[in-house]
Amino acid sequence: MALLSSSPSLSITSPNYRYYPSRRLCLYPISATRVVTPHHIDKSSLTISETSSEDQLWAAACLRVRSFHEFKPSTFGIQDHKRYLAEREFEALKERIAGKRTGFNRVSCLNASLPLSQLLSLPDDDLCAQCKFSENGEDRVVVGTLDVNQSMSLPDEITGMKPEGIEGQFARGYLSNVCVANELHRNGLGYDLVAKSKAVAQKWGITDLYVHVAVNNEPAKQLYMKSGFVYENDEPAWQARFLDRPRRLLLWLGLPGNQNW
Repeated sequence: MALLSSSPSLSITSPNYRYYPSRRLCLYPISATRVVTPHHIDKSSLTISETSSEDQLWAAACLRVRSFHEFKPSTFGIQDHKRYLAEREFEALKERIAGKRTGFNRVSCLNASLPLSQLLSLPDDDLCAQCKFSENGEDRVVVGTLDVNQSMSLPDEITGMKPEGIEGQFARGYLSNVCVANELHRNGLGYDLVAKSKAVAQKWGITDLYVHVAVNNEPAKQLYMKSGFVYENDEPAWQARFLDRPRRLLLWLGLPGNQNW
């Protein structure tokens, strides 16, 4: 993953990501981006929690589509295409959480949300329209999301080396699909999501947590390193060329319970 881009607005969209129709599992890192004027929020009403609610999973899938894909306004059938991408991610996310995807011991979707009423002053209502859900009679909006994956590796990504042996099946974890709504960058939501993900991973018995980030994504690297991650490895240039994407770095974090922590 990834998080936050190198643009002045810390946008986290990924226009260089190529979508492969034959693959139903999409695990995105953060890369490059578009400039959006940040909107400051009152975090007293912010909630970050694990979810399996279909309404929230759909809102998370929509946020990922608007964060990881660039669309030209003049593109024919753009709304149909966005919905198609969201439906694919929604179904894949449900399958990962339900344990129906080979190679994943456990997956959790973490969503950060705010009351709809706090976001009505945004100049563009696209975020509220696409990422809204209702909970306990209140309309809220998913403004950040990520997945915590308990697994040996992620598809098409560099594999972590810790812990070694059979222990890696249960004590190794990865963050993926990390994104924050472009309009709400610079509010510390990325740090809040990562902090929550560490607590979830530790609860699962994960001792070694990994995240992938594009080599040119300085704000993302800064976020993760300030959160305790350190460099472990980087993607071979040939693999990045083959997958037609920016080269990745693999960052590692030892959690309590790790003998090197």
